[in-house]
This record gives sequence, structure tokens and C-alpha cells, in this order.
Amino acid sequence: MQTIFEFLKELKLNNNREWFNANKERWLDVKQRAEEIAFRLIAEVAKFDPDAARLTPSDCMYRIYRDTRFSADKTPYKTHIGIYINPNGGKKSPRCGYYVHLEPEASCVAGGAWNPSGPMLKAIRQDIFDNIDEYLEIIHDPEFTAYFPVVGEEPLKTVPKGFPKDWEHIELLKPRWFTVTTPISDRTMLSSKVISAISDRMRLLKPFDDFLNYTVDQLI
Repeated sequence: MQTIFEFLKELKLNNNREWFNANKERWLDVKQRAEEIAFRLIAEVAKFDPDAARLTPSDCMYRIYRDTRFSADKTPYKTHIGIYINPNGGKKSPRCGYYVHLEPEASCVAGGAWNPSGPMLKAIRQDIFDNIDEYLEIIHDPEFTAYFPVVGEEPLKTVPKGFPKDWEHIELLKPRWFTVTTPISDRTMLSSKVISAISDRMRLLKPFDDFLNYTVDQLI
């Protein structure tokens, strides 16, 4: 991991094609190391989510190259490495899986439904409303909340259309993204226990992902 982080730190300071091309061999080494991490994580996730065993690192890893076509930021390369272990779908699937973000001072593990479509978002909210006791049991589990205390991002300022304003759990329906994230310190990322640290956090995501995937699977 030290080699990966050193490269990403330098890339952040030299985010241009000239530097990257001059360091292409270093990048190929870093990419191989990241693929080894992905391979090990797939094996760990398969212990609690067996369908992950069919995945390969290429099914899970994102490209280092940024899509700058519609972005004001024209820097050509990402300064992180993303690995998304998504059983029964791969990284392009709308299903919920297990994501790890490798970046100096910004590493994290995340899961859930990021940027769902309008119909999917509506269906997720409805399933939470209809199965609130099951949902509360998942998100209030002490082991889960120790790492994922905040559920959801980009909340609406008003009550989602079609739901009662006076429902006691209405705040749980307001997120636009039903995601959870937990940071991982550089000290942990650079330790010999990094794989277990990441996979332990991913394991905690499974009940949350399973709940959301029940809804997602009805729409895909």
C-alpha cells in the first residue's frame, strides 16, 4: 500500500499527461498491486457473500483516467483508486455492493445505493416505509452504527411526495442517495492488517445492501 500511496501523492501534484507518461512503468506496478488487493478482498467478501467468488479484479476496478467531457475540471487522472466488489452485477450494475476508496488521507469503505434512478429511489423509499422495523433493526445495529452512524446523503428539504408528513421516521426517507461511508486512517491502510480492516467493514454492509438489493432487483 505504501507504493500505491506514494504514487497517488505524486500524481496529485503532477496531474498531467507528461508526468504520467514518464511514470507509466510505475503506474503499471501500482495497478498490479491494486489488482492484488482487489483479488484478496474478493476472496474475503466471498466468505460472507459467496456470489462474489465469480468476480475478477477487472470486474471491480475503475480506470485511472477521468472522463473530462462534461467537467470543468480537466485534470486527466483520478488521484485515487476505486474497487467496487458488486456480486451478481459487477461495477456497472445498479445493485448495491462493497466499495473501497484508496487515497492518502481520504480512504474509506462505502455501500448502498448511490445516485439511484427516480423510479428506484421511489421504490427504495416505499420499501423502507413498508418495512420500517426491519430497516431500523439493520441501521441501528450497534456494530453497524459504530462504523456507519450516518445513513444517506443529499437529503431533501421537504417530505418526499406520497409519504405522510407526520410519520415519525420521515427523515429516513429524505436522502437522495441511500449510502453509508466509514473512513479508514492512513495508519490502518498502511498496516499489515489492511485487508482484514477493509473486509470487516464490508461484512457489516451486507444486511444494509441486502435490504436495498431486494428493491433494486425488482426493477432491473
